[in-house]
Formats: sequence, C-alpha cells, structure tokens
Amino acid sequence: MKNNNYCIIMSGGIGNRFWPYSNEKTPKQFLDFFGTGRSLLQSTFDRFNKIIPLENIFVVTNDEYADLTKEQLPELSDDQILLEPIRRNTAPCIAYAAFRIQAINSEANIIVAPSDHMILKSDQFIADINKGLDFVQHHDVLLTLGIKPTRPETGYGYIQVCDDEVEGVQKVKTFTEKPNKELAQAFIDSGEFVWNSGIFIWSLKSILKAFRNYLPDISNRFSEGAHLFNTDKEKEFIDENFPFCPNISIDYGVLEKADNVFVIISSFGWSDLDSWTSLYDASEKDKNKNVNLHNEALYIESSNNVVVTSSKKLVVIQGLDDYIVAESDNILLICKKEEEHRIKHFMTDAKFKYGDEIL
Repeated sequence: MKNNNYCIIMSGGIGNRFWPYSNEKTPKQFLDFFGTGRSLLQSTFDRFNKIIPLENIFVVTNDEYADLTKEQLPELSDDQILLEPIRRNTAPCIAYAAFRIQAINSEANIIVAPSDHMILKSDQFIADINKGLDFVQHHDVLLTLGIKPTRPETGYGYIQVCDDEVEGVQKVKTFTEKPNKELAQAFIDSGEFVWNSGIFIWSLKSILKAFRNYLPDISNRFSEGAHLFNTDKEKEFIDENFPFCPNISIDYGVLEKADNVFVIISSFGWSDLDSWTSLYDASEKDKNKNVNLHNEALYIESSNNVVVTSSKKLVVIQGLDDYIVAESDNILLICKKEEEHRIKHFMTDAKFKYGDEIL
C-alpha cells in the first residue's frame, strides 16, 4: 500500500546568530551542539525517519550545501535533496518541495519542519505529528504545532487560539511575530497564546490551494513548469525561476491571511535554538551556571557563561559573568550575552575589515 505521508526538512539557513561557531561555510544545522555525534540536521532526519518512509523525506537546502548534506545524510538519494539557487525564505522553499511532491503523489500529506530545532520528548512529538497527519487527511486545513509557553520569550512568534475546536484541534485567531517583553507577558497571562514552533502539517491539496489564493506569483511561476518537476529538467527550471520568487515567509505570505489555520497545542520539550541564550537555556550547567560545549573549561570567579570551541581544548576563564565565548578555527568571539543581538554586526564588521576569506 502506498504511503501518502511526506516530510520536508528546511535546511538552507546560514545560522549567523551563532557566529563564529556557526558560519556560512558550516551553518548551525550541520553542527553537533550537544556532543551526541549527530548534527541538528541529522537529529531532525532521525526523528522523522521513525514515522515517514525514507523515500518520502526531502531536504531543501542551498546549492552551496549540497555536498555537506549528502555527506551527513548518505541515506538520501540526490533526488531527495532539493537545491535552491538563492535564499528566498520559507514560502518559496515550501512551494518548491510541494510541487516536487505533487509530481510524485497528488494525495500526499506533508510535514514541514526546520532542520535546527531541539526536541526532548520524542514520543510525545511523534504522537502529535501522527495526530496532525490524521487530521489533515480528513480536513482542508493548514495545521501548525503550538508550544505551551513557559516564559515571556521575545524571540518567538505567538499564536492566539480560539475557543473553536475540531477533534481536539483548535482554530487559530491571530499570529504575532516576536513581541516585546511586556506584550509577551500579557500573552502568557491571557492564557490564549502559544509559541509558534514553525512546524506545519497539511495536505498537498490544501497548501497548493493556499499558494494559489495568497501567493499567486509563486504558484503561477511554479505551475508553468509543473510538468518539469521530478524530471531531469527540474533543476534548470528552478535555477531560472526560483530567483524571481518573492522573499517571504510562509507565516507572512499564507498563514496570517488564511482562515483555515488550526493548531495542536503541544508540550514536547521544544527549543528553536535561534540564539546563544536559547542554547544556554537548553544546556546542562555546572554549579555556577556555566555551560561549556565540546571543550574542557576551568571557571575561576565566573558564572552564567556559555563557552564553545570548534576543537577540544582547555579554556580558562577568570572574572567573567554572563558572557559568550565562542571560537571557530580562526576566530574567537567574547561578547556579553545581553549584547548578542549585535553579533551579526560584528560579523559584518570583521568581513569589511579583513575580507570574506577570514570568515
């Protein structure tokens, strides 16, 4: 019997918030942050390979990461690694993969997930995914997994839920991107909001209809070449047409406009891992609340720091509190955690002063 369930893993980001440990040559999804022997991308693949047939898993990444993806996921055929010629955010990425899947199985149900999230409670996660797959098979909806908030986090998007409920799945009322601290606290106090995990489930028919309704530029462009998907002409078509797609997220382009968005409220130990602070929060700490990854560290009169190096070495730190110490092969960053929002600017300054080759 043909399995109609598919998975799209989005893996094209640069991960420059974790610079210099993560960089354009080796972005964060290809790194093993927690010493498990598996990168974030590999861990994401492992998670979905438990419930989705191997041949139904696709990774969408940038052209420059083709070899790195093949190296980390040798289980996948070249045809399962979809290559973007240029970065255009999540909506064009999802549309590309959806049109590929349409050429294979028009009855598909699709999971869409980022490659760089951490999930601690795998059994609960799989149960929620299976519930979602069953739901979208029988309803014309766009489904997301919402996470019960534990703090007024300003780095996540928020979903407001309605009282309307279908089979234990709630209708979405509004989306809000990254509120300030006061608004985030008000959201939590209201009890009406959950974090937007960025993990989506829908039928192929529902998402293609949504693209036609809300992002016709993308839909029309890919529809013109629909007969080329899953053929040896696909890559040429994508290279020529993908750069003309608008640079827009699926959230802004589709989900905020659609009236058939639903959410499964979940609690499976999720973290977006989108900042040094989120990595610090998700990591084990010593008695002085220091975190060190991939290295030995001697902390003297120091607390609340996160230290990561690209190779095993002893790091000795004295008199630092609440700092990031991050090293790549040729760059060392020492930065206050509260100033981590400036790291992208530091990277740009370093590139301007020393040239691209330094990065």
